[in-house]
Amino acid sequence: MAGIKVFGHAASISTRRVLLTLHEKNLDYELVHVDLKDGEHKKEPFLSRNPFGKVPAFEDGDLKLFESRAITQYIAHRYEGQGTNLLQGDSKNLAHYAIMAIGMQVEAHQFDPVASKLAWEHVFKLIYGLTTDQAVVAEEEAKLAKVLDVYEARLKEFKYLAGNTFTLTDLHHVPAIQYLLETPTKKLFTERPRVNEWVAEITKRPASQKILQ
Repeated sequence: MAGIKVFGHAASISTRRVLLTLHEKNLDYELVHVDLKDGEHKKEPFLSRNPFGKVPAFEDGDLKLFESRAITQYIAHRYEGQGTNLLQGDSKNLAHYAIMAIGMQVEAHQFDPVASKLAWEHVFKLIYGLTTDQAVVAEEEAKLAKVLDVYEARLKEFKYLAGNTFTLTDLHHVPAIQYLLETPTKKLFTERPRVNEWVAEITKRPASQKILQ
């Protein structure tokens, strides 16, 4: 049976989310490069792996998946006994899982849309030779500040967003945060003491450092 393959781009936030999970689980994988500048993700054969034309796509033997957060959850459950336990406590405890699931939904619907727009303005536009729109940055930073205020309150009660252990909820944030820490938006993280401590914890992890390489 074939091993694990990730079809994506090493700079992509969504691809990095999957790679980070694989590193936390100490799993071997093959990263199959998809050229985003050339629009390879919008053509066959990639569209046969993800009909929506977005990276990453994923294979584990005969299993084929897309959508990064679905992939990370599969990895965390399929390889629960290997590497870092990325689930909240007992994976069969529905209350624990529900708390983690809420955090993952908040990341997907409240944090990531804003953080990804800021990463696009600050980082990816420059790669494509475009100019950062400071009006968009100001608008999105105001939105991100509100999300981080909620996180600051949550982190007064717990070390991590889903409790006192590192889980997928925290992991899903890492790639976007890594980009934003290299931009003026960093101030939104550092000026909130608990958020700042949390960011330091999740970005200094060995797996988090590996995806920067």
